[in-house]
Amino acid sequence: MYCLSCSTIQERCGVRCSVTKEVLPPALGTVSEPPPLFDGTTRLYICYICPFAQRAWVTRNCKGLQDEIKLVAINLEDKPAWYKDKVYPQGTVPSLEHNGKVTGESLDLIKYIDSNFQGPALLPQDPAKRQFADELIGYADAFTKALYAPLISKVDMSDEAVAALDKIEAALSKFSDGPFFLGQLSLADIAYVTILERLQIYYSHVRNYEIAKDRPNLEKFIEEMNNIEAYKQTKNQPLILLDFAKRHLKANTFSLIKF
Repeated sequence: MYCLSCSTIQERCGVRCSVTKEVLPPALGTVSEPPPLFDGTTRLYICYICPFAQRAWVTRNCKGLQDEIKLVAINLEDKPAWYKDKVYPQGTVPSLEHNGKVTGESLDLIKYIDSNFQGPALLPQDPAKRQFADELIGYADAFTKALYAPLISKVDMSDEAVAALDKIEAALSKFSDGPFFLGQLSLADIAYVTILERLQIYYSHVRNYEIAKDRPNLEKFIEEMNNIEAYKQTKNQPLILLDFAKRHLKANTFSLIKF
């Protein structure tokens, strides 16, 4: 099955997408009973608002695994004790219950899902592209820290944040066979897009700074990702993300936002 809404880019990205919008399960809290754990069902534990959990969710969707990997949403603000006690001792999301064990850490987990399940491969065979993918995924945490630092301080923008944005702008020009980091859609794009989704909103509303301005490759990347149904179905409404940021990022300027 291929997504009609992103048919214009299917030949380039080659990723199968679900046409039917998935009915999402309610988030589980402290009074919620756990699912029947370790019964042979593969479960992806996520929080709908979390960009790191969203990486694994997008990967699952891009590989067409909606029937094979069941979503279990956790309310991290009202987290059930059984999640840490019986599922994942770190207590964070995402985590994947598969074959009697639980795997976590988003950048490791997206690779695990790609290599252990059927569906379109999200890492290339080409050695040069594979090496570049590994470099990009390895840089994702540093990129995130560089861009979030000004948001939790009184700095309007930092040299480090600008340099980080310029770095991925340049990275998006390395291969010319598509709008993504490796030309075709890959785990490298998934590693960044959920972070960029939030940064674009936060910087625009809180710092009056447009992260894609004068960065045409980044602008095109965001535009093309927003056409991919496997990703679109995981996105939050901007006001929901802003409200979450206002409550959790602790930046003084978030108090100026009116909802």
